[in-house]
Amino acid sequence: MENIGEELQRLFAKYGVQVLGAIVILILGLLAAKFVRKIVRRVMTKVKADPALISFVGHLAYIAMVTFVIIAALAQVGIQTASFIAVIGAAGLAVGLALQGALANFASGVLLLVFRPFRVDDLVEAAGVLGVVEEIQIFTTILRTPDNKKVIVPNAKLTGDNIINYTAKDTRRVDMVIGVSYDADLKKAKDVMTQVLAADQRVLKDPEPTVAVLELADSSVNFVVRPWAKTEDYWDVLFDNTQAIKERLDAEGIGIPFPQQDVHLYQHP
Repeated sequence: MENIGEELQRLFAKYGVQVLGAIVILILGLLAAKFVRKIVRRVMTKVKADPALISFVGHLAYIAMVTFVIIAALAQVGIQTASFIAVIGAAGLAVGLALQGALANFASGVLLLVFRPFRVDDLVEAAGVLGVVEEIQIFTTILRTPDNKKVIVPNAKLTGDNIINYTAKDTRRVDMVIGVSYDADLKKAKDVMTQVLAADQRVLKDPEPTVAVLELADSSVNFVVRPWAKTEDYWDVLFDNTQAIKERLDAEGIGIPFPQQDVHLYQHP
């Protein structure tokens, strides 16, 4: 019995301090990990980062701190951690290679959430897709097309291509091309188009609308008509003024050739 007691005393004298040190490291390290997670979340909240990104980065920082603390505690009790670190590194490399595409999408998602080239409800054209942004996730972005289709686009494709944000600005220019017959009075036709635009309260006075002869096509003289409007009024201004100009030109006896040659009434959103 005395031998057992002496052996326990010897083991405690030899390893007790190390074990206590490891326990202290674990306790303080876990508290520090929680503190770091809290600080990361607070900082990201102040810069108005996306809630999904705040949660993800907070958990990532916490796991990284806990891993470091565990390695430090094992080293404190005399366990060789070099091989353990090597295994973690090799596993991380293998996982990184296997998830190369996912990691690229994650990094792109972080860039989208930080730099905000577009926001939810913006109308954008990117990665060959035109649609309204419904949700920006860590790995993908969800768009709703004009015909109400749901498109899931990998974030890496968005950041690797041009992004056209149609709703980023408060105002937009409405581009129309209107053709009239060669025998039409061009000055009168221009005055009619200008009057139609002036009568529409949605058409902005500044910048002033442009009405000018664009080209002499095969079967028509084409006018470029370019009023400015608020972004939310774009489509209404385009459709209503196209119809109004046609009706006024008919009423004034100014012929519009049919079919028109190369008259592009369809515009991108």
